[in-house]
Amino acid sequence: MLKSLTINNFRCFQSFELQQLSRVNLLVGMNNSGKTSILEAIQLLYSAYQPEQLQKIMSYRGEFLLKERSKQLDIRHLFYGREISVGSEFSIVGVNDKYQENLIASIQVDSPNKLYKQKDLFDYSEGFSSEFDNSEEISDELELDELEDIFFMLDWKEKEVSIRRRLSPDGGMDVRMLRSSRIATKAVTKSQFITPLSLDIDEITQLFDEIVLTPEETLTLEALQIIEPKIERIASIGPEKYGSNAKNVRARDGFRVKVSDQKKPIPIGSMGEGIWRILALAIALVSAQGGVLLVDEIDTGLHFSTMSDMWKLIWKTAKKLDVQVFATTHNSDCWSSLADVIQNENLEGEEITIQRIEANKNTSVVFTEPEIVIAAQRYIEVR
Repeated sequence: MLKSLTINNFRCFQSFELQQLSRVNLLVGMNNSGKTSILEAIQLLYSAYQPEQLQKIMSYRGEFLLKERSKQLDIRHLFYGREISVGSEFSIVGVNDKYQENLIASIQVDSPNKLYKQKDLFDYSEGFSSEFDNSEEISDELELDELEDIFFMLDWKEKEVSIRRRLSPDGGMDVRMLRSSRIATKAVTKSQFITPLSLDIDEITQLFDEIVLTPEETLTLEALQIIEPKIERIASIGPEKYGSNAKNVRARDGFRVKVSDQKKPIPIGSMGEGIWRILALAIALVSAQGGVLLVDEIDTGLHFSTMSDMWKLIWKTAKKLDVQVFATTHNSDCWSSLADVIQNENLEGEEITIQRIEANKNTSVVFTEPEIVIAAQRYIEVR
């Protein structure tokens, strides 16, 4: 479980640090303060064996270079100031209970005298041999369009895992180079990232199918019963069941629920946005067992009266399954409802924090459990 996180030259952060991290951490702050970027940094830190997570992060933001023959990720958006040149670098460092995680991303160039096979350039490996090292010093002033062999390097130091992908002269990376690079996972820290649009039907159905007929399925059902006690069963109906109409199926169409006062199952979408949102949260939380759950705008689709129950579900399940949770919100009801959980549940201390992110400051403002309760009781604004 992360105790601190340090970010350098990533997105809007030239230098930033989160301290006193706990089991459940709610990030608050003004628009464009960098809350979502922190979630992305944590996701990248834990994606050593899943480089396609980078594509998901950038695709969600629409950070593309549209080329005639390919769709390319515009890598410059990952770097502070949105400008890159040879030698540009960002780093993400997480310190947990036992060791330190360290990700360094950089823009590199090969010696013009070296030639590599296409296979070598796009292979994914645990570290690179010396033939990949830059043996010549390259001037930091060289612009990308002056060079031919430019690469984006991601290096997870402690895991001894690196990936390197060729960039176009204007800093673009073909999305196919990330989709096709997967290796057998080992000792992977599970992570799930929920955006305001939640998961699509394929992702959430796959996650649900993995927990069907396991104790975790019961946890998912209990989560839905927090919002609607009448729900007795839940089942997924994969897109393949729709035949030629599968492409038109929305995520909510992929699930049916059995409720106590109805003879036949009904689509979960007919029960409102809140039920669907809680389902997505519950499935993602259970699927992140032993890892981390990241939720952007966690209050999306939820009525203020359900916030306390949502946090109760998240805290209890996260503790039981050893999941660390990071979420963002702009909603005062969302953060103040954390005080209810702190007061009504038997917390063992240092289980929940609020981290306020402020532009142009290099550390977060931390609110501990007693401070959260006092702020809620006295209507003190923490956002």
